[in-house]
Amino acid sequence: MDLKNNTILITGGTSGFGFEFAKRLLELGNTVIVTGRDETKLALTRKNLPAIHTFQSDVSDPKAITDLFAKVTQQFPKLNILINNAGQMRRMSLHDTSIGLTDITREVETNLMGPIRMVQAFLPHLKRMQSAAILNVTSGLALVPFPIAPIYGATKAGLRWYTKSLRVQLKNTKIKVFELVAPASNTPLNDQFLGMDGFDAKRMIAPEKIIDAAIKGLENDKFEVYPGIARVLLIMSRIAPGFMLKQLSKVGEREMAG
Repeated sequence: MDLKNNTILITGGTSGFGFEFAKRLLELGNTVIVTGRDETKLALTRKNLPAIHTFQSDVSDPKAITDLFAKVTQQFPKLNILINNAGQMRRMSLHDTSIGLTDITREVETNLMGPIRMVQAFLPHLKRMQSAAILNVTSGLALVPFPIAPIYGATKAGLRWYTKSLRVQLKNTKIKVFELVAPASNTPLNDQFLGMDGFDAKRMIAPEKIIDAAIKGLENDKFEVYPGIARVLLIMSRIAPGFMLKQLSKVGEREMAG
């Protein structure tokens, strides 16, 4: 896929993978639009990336997605690439009775229902483009469970299978469907695990390297991209799933004991 002269929308573009995607894709000569919930962070993104376009929007809110679609497609009718990157991850003990029935599914709204709704909203527009793509950012934890973050892993596994089905359903269109299976990285998402027993920060990969792999995957029409240890997780999830679960269960073991 040609990654020059496109118009690209990235959800969750103010930090982590989203910000790195925006930076790299701007350097390649694309028009880049990012969303975020926090206007202060969006303003800082505009300061750091003067060529960026921003919209305050929350992917967990269906009405916000509808409004975003109307505004973006009106101002940027050549939009042809959607990157569903926005995500939330929480360490959580399911013994904690203070977690309410609404709050416990918060990650489902953002990580799974958000991308599904974004695709559904933008799909008719993307189908009219001569060349288009959708990239969904999943996780190595879509391949193996991470018990200390039970809802996050479930959402990323769900997004992975949805992405595979989406690719099949769009095979007769001009839309290419990609998945970035991201390993643990030095982003704010993982700061909460630093210092926990069993969590090895040395295994985390710089976000720049992960996005570099994603860019190369897009350019080479590699529809599933597994940077670094994500490839190892894929293999181990097939040949030794019980071993991987045991290893990942060591992170936060005391916290999950109840």
